[in-house]
Amino acid sequence: MESALVGLLARHMPGVDRIASLRRLSGGASQETWSFDALAGGREIPLILRRRPGGMTPGDESMALGLETEAALLGLAAGAGVPVPEVRCVLEPGDGLGSGYVMTRLEGETIPRRILRDAAYDAVRPRLARQCGAILARIHGIGGGASGVPDPTPPERPIASGSVLEEVPLAPARVQLQQYRNLYDGYDQPHPVFDLAFRWLADRADEAPRVSLVHGDFRNGNLMIGSDGVCGVLDWELAHRGDPMEDLGWICVNSWRFGEIDRPVGGFGDRDELFAGYEEAGGGTVDPERVRFWETLGTLKWGIMCLMMYAIFHSGADRSVERAAIGRRASETEIDLLGLIGG
Repeated sequence: MESALVGLLARHMPGVDRIASLRRLSGGASQETWSFDALAGGREIPLILRRRPGGMTPGDESMALGLETEAALLGLAAGAGVPVPEVRCVLEPGDGLGSGYVMTRLEGETIPRRILRDAAYDAVRPRLARQCGAILARIHGIGGGASGVPDPTPPERPIASGSVLEEVPLAPARVQLQQYRNLYDGYDQPHPVFDLAFRWLADRADEAPRVSLVHGDFRNGNLMIGSDGVCGVLDWELAHRGDPMEDLGWICVNSWRFGEIDRPVGGFGDRDELFAGYEEAGGGTVDPERVRFWETLGTLKWGIMCLMMYAIFHSGADRSVERAAIGRRASETEIDLLGLIGG
């Protein structure tokens, strides 16, 4: 792996002749994340390799964008003022590393329990919810899909030829409900609360009045936090086009509060702060009931993802402890769903 990385970087970053400190990072249940330093003339360049587990090729996992598309979205996001790592190069078949890309390694913290509890983040924690709202407004404006402007054409409108967004699927609420229903039925593990949630959501899955790029996994744990707040938005693999209220609901899912249940936005803030930051940054008017719908759907989706993670672990495809530990958390989402459905 080291040899392959040196060859890759030598072609894309002249002067790099070796690497050091290569190690796989813990966390990241869907993709592999490797940290290392490239050495060029005595200078260390901190980098990250993000690739599919075991170097698998695109198509081996459903639910996720191709990593080449993910890398291109990072470029668009950077142009929109979203804090993201810089992509240095995208892997090709001849590189011998599978599917993925290399990006700069940001300095900051992603472990939620540290962000929520360590004294080092006491000063920045109260600002995070409003910052997240502003960042989401920028994401939802990528490609002209600003959430504050009603979409004048049907969601299936054509996208300009050659646009990165051509590779990003359209995923309205009813499409996602059916997609996750199919996944759930395939596991043959009955959960009556999940069945109830599917019915509740189907009755409320109205077509979104606006369509934008949606990050799809914007939450505590996928945000790099530094001394000034959010310094990196990570893990774009679930990005799609859809209702911008989806991202606002997802970050409020109880599983992303990591025990700080009285602060619904990532365990660090309140919904009013998130919504205010979004509207102030030009994201448009927030619909709280629509956000509640997506928080409920997000909770259901995470419960089914937990089932999926355990199935992958049980099959032997990936025996990492993250997949096994996440798999048992489906029961937590059942409790959360009952609370959301009950109002």
